[in-house]
Amino acid sequence: MANIEMIMPKMGESVAEATIIKWTKNEGDRIEADETVLEIATDKVDTEVPSPVAGILIKRLFNEGDVVQVGKVIAIIGNEAVASPATAVEVKAVAAVEETVVTATALTTNNEAITKTSESGKFYSPLVRTIAKEEGVSMAELEALAGTGKDGRVTKNDILAYLPNRGTGATKAAPVANIPAMLIEPPKQTEKVAATPAAPQVIQPPVVSVSGGDEIVEMDRMRKLIADHMVMSKHVSPHVTSFVEADVTNLVLWREKVKGDFEKREKEKLTFTPIFIEAVAKAIKDFPMVNVSVDGTKIIIRKNINIGMATALPSGNLIVPVIRNADQKNLVGLTKSVNDLSGRARIGKLLPDEIQGGTFTISNVGTFGNVMGTPIINQPQVAILAVGAIRKKPAVLETPQGDVIAIRHFMFLSLSYDHRVVDGSLGGSFLRRIGDYLEKFDGGREV
Repeated sequence: MANIEMIMPKMGESVAEATIIKWTKNEGDRIEADETVLEIATDKVDTEVPSPVAGILIKRLFNEGDVVQVGKVIAIIGNEAVASPATAVEVKAVAAVEETVVTATALTTNNEAITKTSESGKFYSPLVRTIAKEEGVSMAELEALAGTGKDGRVTKNDILAYLPNRGTGATKAAPVANIPAMLIEPPKQTEKVAATPAAPQVIQPPVVSVSGGDEIVEMDRMRKLIADHMVMSKHVSPHVTSFVEADVTNLVLWREKVKGDFEKREKEKLTFTPIFIEAVAKAIKDFPMVNVSVDGTKIIIRKNINIGMATALPSGNLIVPVIRNADQKNLVGLTKSVNDLSGRARIGKLLPDEIQGGTFTISNVGTFGNVMGTPIINQPQVAILAVGAIRKKPAVLETPQGDVIAIRHFMFLSLSYDHRVVDGSLGGSFLRRIGDYLEKFDGGREV
C-alpha cells in the first residue's frame, strides 16, 4: 500500500482553516482506521480527526497551534511499522518542498516582504500574511501587534481586530516629484499652514500590577476568541440600547397549562426560548431593516432569518448556535431545534456550520436571575435582544367596571443596535413590536 496523505477536512461551508490543538498520535505510532489522530478547532468548535486508513503515522507536517488551510496535507500515513530509508527521504523531501514553496512565495506589501518568520523570531501563518498583503499592513506593524495565539503568535482574529483601528498611519506619502510645483511652494507668511494630522493613537491596555497573593490564570482558547470578538464589536459599531417592559401573563399561564401534555406528546420540554424566537422572527418580517449587515458603506439585507441563541457552557464560556429559517418553523419545530442545539452545545457536539450564518441574536439574561441587560452586538449582525427574568408585579388593569390592581407577570426586553444603520425610531419600534407579540399571545392557542 502506498503512503496515504491525511488531509485537513472541510468542517463547514464557510470554514477555510482550522487550528491544530492536540496530536493524539506520535510519529511511528500504529493507527487503526477511524482512530483519532489529532484534535482541531474551528472558531468555537473543537472536533477530532480520524485516520482514513490503518497504518503507521510516518510524518506530522504541522505542530500544535498551527493554523492550517482546509484541504492541505497534515500528515502522512504508511503501512509499515518503521518507515524505510526511502520513505524517510521521501517525507523529508515533501517537507523541504513545502518550505521552499512558502519561502519562494513570500507575500509582499508596498515592496516589503512579509516573511514567514520575522527577525525577532515571530511566526506568521499564510492566512495572516495574506490578510496583511491585501490590507497593506507592513512587517513593522505586524511586529508591533501583541498576538493572542500560542507563544504570542498573531492570529487571524488579532489582525482583523487591528484593522478597524489602524487608521491611515501605514499609508505611504506620495513622492514629492508627483506633486504639482504650486503645491510645494513655501506658504506666504500671512497664510496659516495646515497642521499635519497626528497619527491615530493606538489604544493600549493598562499595566496590571500583581501582588503576592494573586493567582494568574491564562485564558483558554474560547475565552480569548470571545474577548477579541467583543472588543472588535464595540470598536466597529456605535451601540445604543432601548428597553420595553411587557406583560406576558397570558403567555406564562398558557405555558403552564400545556407544557405537561406537550412533553408527553412531543417528548420535548417547552421552554420560553422558542416562544421568544417566534416573536422575534415575526417582528423581523415586519421590520426587515433590522435583519441586515454593514459592509463599508453598503447595507446587506439578509434574505433568511437565522436566529442565534446565546448559550452558557459548563466552562463559563458562551457559544451561539443558530436556528436557520426560524420564520419557517412552527412552535414544535422551534422547540425541537432549541433543545437539540442547546443540549449539544453544552457537551461540545455542535458542528461548525451550526454556529455560523446568524442574522440576529437573542440572549436570555433572565436565566441568571437578571431583569435586564445591555448585550454586545454579535458581528456582523446589527442588533441583539436580551430577555430578562419574568417577575410577578402589581399592575393597574382597566375593566368595564373601572380600574383594578392585579398581580401580573412582567419582563423587560432590551435591544442593543448598531446606530450606523438602525436609528432610535427603527430600533424602538422593532423592540416594541416584539413586546406586543408577547403581550398579545393567544392563551387559547393549540400546539
